Amino acid sequence: MKKLLILAIAMVSISAIAQSKYEKGMEKAFDLWKNEKQWEAANMFERIAQAEPDEWLPPFYVAQVNILYSFNEKDEEKLTAQLKKAQDFLNDAKAISKDNAEILVAQAQLYTAWVVFDGAKYGMSMSPKIAQLYQEAYKIEPDNPRVAFGKVEWDLGTARFFGQPTDTFCVDLQKAVALFDTYEPKGPFHPSGGGDYAKQSLAQNCKE
Repeated sequence: MKKLLILAIAMVSISAIAQSKYEKGMEKAFDLWKNEKQWEAANMFERIAQAEPDEWLPPFYVAQVNILYSFNEKDEEKLTAQLKKAQDFLNDAKAISKDNAEILVAQAQLYTAWVVFDGAKYGMSMSPKIAQLYQEAYKIEPDNPRVAFGKVEWDLGTARFFGQPTDTFCVDLQKAVALFDTYEPKGPFHPSGGGDYAKQSLAQNCKE
């Protein structure tokens, strides 16, 4: 009995140390990102992903860094490499966490990066996929601000592209922006950003 108790305590201690290393690593990666060292942050997330194969957040953030910093990339070779890496890590995140609205939004953003780079080449093939991903994410978590905002922003952009009125989207856009103030992330490292960009979008698209 005494040996079992000692073993149980030892296992708890090891688990606590591992958790602490994970948390410290994630905090360091986010600090790098906040200090505009996004590629160093991505490398840190990648190392954490290798060490913590059951955690979906590290590969998710590797993908997200590569996606977000692809929107202004003009070099096709570099863009292709970044988005391929992002896709590989998104696939890893999907394998760990099924039916995850945040991952679906990231996948939609990845396809959007291709459309932004060359709409004539990728618009027809990627646009239906993007719309479907936002629909799926919205069914899973309609109160998630990144889901709600991403969906309405995509719908608004599609309407503008086809010359349709966009003012009808303003109510939904306002609701999506408001969600950033009320939504509670599921954990300390779970996605929580996007509010500032959403407010800018609301100001630009729905001027009173």
